Amino acid sequence: MKRIILTGFFALFMLSFSFNAYSQKEKPMKIGVVDVEAVVKAMPEAVKADQDLKDLQKSYNDSLVKMQEDFYKRIEQYQKQRGMMAQDQQQKEEESLKNLEQVLIKYRDDRLQDIQKRREEFLDPIRKKVKDAIEVVSKEEDMNFIFDKANAIVLFADEKFDFTYKVIDKMKREKSNKK
Repeated sequence: MKRIILTGFFALFMLSFSFNAYSQKEKPMKIGVVDVEAVVKAMPEAVKADQDLKDLQKSYNDSLVKMQEDFYKRIEQYQKQRGMMAQDQQQKEEESLKNLEQVLIKYRDDRLQDIQKRREEFLDPIRKKVKDAIEVVSKEEDMNFIFDKANAIVLFADEKFDFTYKVIDKMKREKSNKK
């Protein structure tokens, strides 16, 4: 949290610094915000994807609960009958219960991975659609920067403010000068 706040302050400082230099040469800098969460909630396909994921989770959870109930019944039954079982029969039953427990754990883990995979499959096209819309609106409104209202993340930045390659070049030159 502290890092996010510091990053936000640093970004605002850099923006204000570049704003002064930029405003002396050209038109004023335009900065905007977008509440991405509100945009996504307003998308019917996002609402449907969310409901589909909830339905899938419920289905998997119901199956897992049923499997767990059966497992616990077997444990209870084993505990009641253990005193009457021969030693080798006890070992076989305990091994069977351990195997069943491993099956439950694998089922749960596989379902969690499936849900995560499905979530990404549903969200990727939604994210792309939101990103594309932000870029279009940013260009239409002649914006230089767009931030996510909730997270202070840059969603759009005019390419003339991207100094990534200059920084890389500077670092490479400094590295070669040290050799």
